[in-house]
Amino acid sequence: MSAAASPFSRGTVIGMLLVGALSFAALLWFLGNSTGGSGNNGGAHVGGKGLTGFAGLAKMLEADGLEVQRLRNRKALESAPGLLILTPPAEAEGKEIAKIVAARRYIGPTLIVAPKWLAMDANSSKAKRGWVQIVSTTTPEWRGFADDVTVELSNGKKPPAGGWRVIDRTGETRRGKLPDDTVVESGSGKGLVPIVNAGNGKVLAAWLDNNGYYPALNDLAGIDEDYGGDDEDAYPVVLVFEPDLLDNWGLADRDTALLARDLVLATADDRDAPIAFDMTFNGFGASRNLLTLAFEPPFLAATICLFLAALAVAWRALHRFGPALQSGPEIAMGKAALVANAAGLIRRAGRVHLASAPYADAVRERIALALGLPRGLAPDEVERQIDVAQERRAIPGPTFSSAARHLRDARKPHEVTRRALVLQQIERLLK
Repeated sequence: MSAAASPFSRGTVIGMLLVGALSFAALLWFLGNSTGGSGNNGGAHVGGKGLTGFAGLAKMLEADGLEVQRLRNRKALESAPGLLILTPPAEAEGKEIAKIVAARRYIGPTLIVAPKWLAMDANSSKAKRGWVQIVSTTTPEWRGFADDVTVELSNGKKPPAGGWRVIDRTGETRRGKLPDDTVVESGSGKGLVPIVNAGNGKVLAAWLDNNGYYPALNDLAGIDEDYGGDDEDAYPVVLVFEPDLLDNWGLADRDTALLARDLVLATADDRDAPIAFDMTFNGFGASRNLLTLAFEPPFLAATICLFLAALAVAWRALHRFGPALQSGPEIAMGKAALVANAAGLIRRAGRVHLASAPYADAVRERIALALGLPRGLAPDEVERQIDVAQERRAIPGPTFSSAARHLRDARKPHEVTRRALVLQQIERLLK
């Protein structure tokens, strides 16, 4: 074996490992948090930059120094801290919405925006990506969620709604415009506490009276500051029936934009908590997979163990003793290799004892040649002469003839080896 220089330096190998690890981590993040792109497809969600989208609201909140998140994982909705804003389409499953709202009762506030507009891509060569044109209206059909609340949509034949108005606790009235004052969505039903009303008195936004105490909403709605129940740990559920109070079209009016900001802050009641917009109900949910599951309990513990084992292997590989060894040829060259291969073949065949007598004869002939004994002597006479020479030189140990006889009688490999060493010692001392 011979040493061979590595084609890569240690720094290069470490860099390759780091790049691979970071790429793998980035892949997991995108699989769990993104479906590709910004989501600007003209829909009524936080990624939409058209008339019906809520990208403007998110941008405004971020500009105000608030932390805004865009969630694409349905499982994360139930446990997301801070305010959660849901913008489900009209055909969403009401039971799914109810499940999320119920799970968040003691985790954080929830604001739900009802759909109203049906839109399609703008039919114009000058239109930018995400721009839409209104083609119709719709109302939510969320059976299983707030079934005692009725949503009503004016058809444009009734008198204008008169915009929106909010009367605070001091009696001051705030007013603003709606993009289309003849098509306004409102709600009614038991357990609704109005926050924003239309000019004609219709309820445009309200919260569900769930025995909680919400002083910030009380202040915005202009009702008694002590109004509320005894469950101070419960968080509010706010229903915005008129989406133009929060969407991009409505936020074109400055007063409406300020109202949207105040409504969100009053619902959250904590500027330090994040504000999360859901995108899963709008078709941007990221499906769970084996890679992302590996980084979630209870599989996270096993993943950490595998990661630590990989680090240990990498550490040992980078700090091994000496350079990498280069293997030699499959069949070695030279006399030594020939002898080694022949010996290995004999040993593998179990015929080591057959080499005992030839080896003893070969040693005898070499010693006879070294002592200068006459040629043509019988083997027994040669061995006797060797014994005499051994005695004359006072060489300790058995005589050559007895050692040769013992070697010829050996059958087991270890006996052959041990007795052959005796002959080798005698040969070394006689030469």
